[in-house]
Amino acid sequence: MKYVIVGGVAGGATTAARLRRLDEKCEIILFEKGSHVSYANCGLPYYIGGVITEREKLFVQTAQGFGRRFNIDARVFSEVIAIDSSTKSIQVVNHLTGETYTESYDKLVLSPGAEPVRPNLPGFAHPKVFTLRNVSDTDRIKKYINENQIKNALVVGAGFIGLEMAENLHQLGVGVSIVEMAPQVMAPLDFPMAAIVHQQLRAKKIKLLLNQGVSSFTDKDGVLEAELTSGERLMVDMVILSIGVRPDVNLAKSSKLELGVTGGIKVNEYLQTSSPDIYALGDAIEYPSPITHQPVITYLAGPANRQARICADNIIQGNRTAYKGSIATAIAKVFDLTVAATGVPAKTLKREGIAFLESTTHSASHASYYPGATMMSIKIVFSPENGKLYGGQIVGNDGVDKRADLIASVIKNNGTIYDLIDLEHAYAPPYSSAKDPVNMAGYVAENILLAKVTPFYWDQVAGLDERAFLLDVRTKGEFEQGSLPRTINIPVDDLRSRLSEIPSDKDIYVFCQVGLRGYIAAKILMQLLPNKVFNLSGGYRTWSVSVSS
Repeated sequence: MKYVIVGGVAGGATTAARLRRLDEKCEIILFEKGSHVSYANCGLPYYIGGVITEREKLFVQTAQGFGRRFNIDARVFSEVIAIDSSTKSIQVVNHLTGETYTESYDKLVLSPGAEPVRPNLPGFAHPKVFTLRNVSDTDRIKKYINENQIKNALVVGAGFIGLEMAENLHQLGVGVSIVEMAPQVMAPLDFPMAAIVHQQLRAKKIKLLLNQGVSSFTDKDGVLEAELTSGERLMVDMVILSIGVRPDVNLAKSSKLELGVTGGIKVNEYLQTSSPDIYALGDAIEYPSPITHQPVITYLAGPANRQARICADNIIQGNRTAYKGSIATAIAKVFDLTVAATGVPAKTLKREGIAFLESTTHSASHASYYPGATMMSIKIVFSPENGKLYGGQIVGNDGVDKRADLIASVIKNNGTIYDLIDLEHAYAPPYSSAKDPVNMAGYVAENILLAKVTPFYWDQVAGLDERAFLLDVRTKGEFEQGSLPRTINIPVDDLRSRLSEIPSDKDIYVFCQVGLRGYIAAKILMQLLPNKVFNLSGGYRTWSVSVSS
């Protein structure tokens, strides 16, 4: 049998290696239009910033090494330009020689990846405007920085890669501005969680310009002038475009393979395309979300590697293994913060018309009495019917990764908030608390789901009318440092003796710093007064960072 793979890196190279492990006698050819078959593209920003000092460490395997170890014919600088499924053949251009030739296949695997979006606007093709997608892009950026005195840089787009590039340019001593069309950074986050990231960026002297884009670039005596949609102009020495990627489906489209509603290659549960002998995987495919059941494209290395193994197994063993879809678990370092998201955010559930409840908690990363504990913010969204967990977001310092993985495991296994409560974790004061932050997120969600407390949210505060009695149950010192508008301060420990100060004809909106004392106060008031009582989810901390962002 002859297996042909189009595209290397995570998907294609992993498929090729798995095919060889399953079948030592088959012929395997891997075509890669670039110069490298397998490299750590997630590490590229850190090589530019000097965190990764040796370029060679970016390469998982060379074409020659791949061939020796796995007996795979890996052909770089070789672009597949056409597929004829009726004759089961492809056309290939060798970019080193200019030769065009035909290659046959028994099974074909497409792993073309994604391509960066580059708008057709004035100045966007300027040589000082870069995109970052592969090693060649990285080399160009690194060379430009090394050969020029870069004082100011502009990052257009505030997704994961854009923020990683901003941090690494800042690490080099470059002044960095970020322009983002959306009202927040990092699209997988809901606004209050993104607002914590905004706070961090501004603390690091990053100029963050939200709700606007770039309309043009103009060369002004060797310096680029970026004109923003607001009319503001920035003078910069280089630009990193990070406004998103789109699936590279040019080959699939020209070959009449079916595309999905998102523009990705449509595949079935076995990763077959509309042509049964052609499989596809990675950043270019569309597949239903396990949560919303709507078609999505997932631009992540983890799912691509999983798809590659499934694809190879199905080719060799028959279509036995179904792909279950991705819940899009992602994590990024943003200066001193770690930011993680898994599942779907509240804004996606709203857009899809899926009913949900939400909860935000702030907990110490480990036992608060042990030195070095820092605040960790967790937001979860879940079903109002049975508590099924839809998504989770975490922003903090230490331990974010392991908590995100715990939440992702629950979501992936169709678990509920009760599974968060039941999770058993390794505990010692340097690592966690007896009730881990993930357990606490589950407990608070259970209180909401079972109506033991009724939450209100940061974005509802401005709309509260005169029937609302806002009660700050923090200490007098905390209250004097800042509070919500129109608020009365009665510390929670004084509440029972000062009930007469609370009007009986108003709804009570209670809050504290992070939500715990507010919950205690709410439970007292719910039992002693006839009023309706609400507790601010995430407390004053969530409200203050959100309204100031």
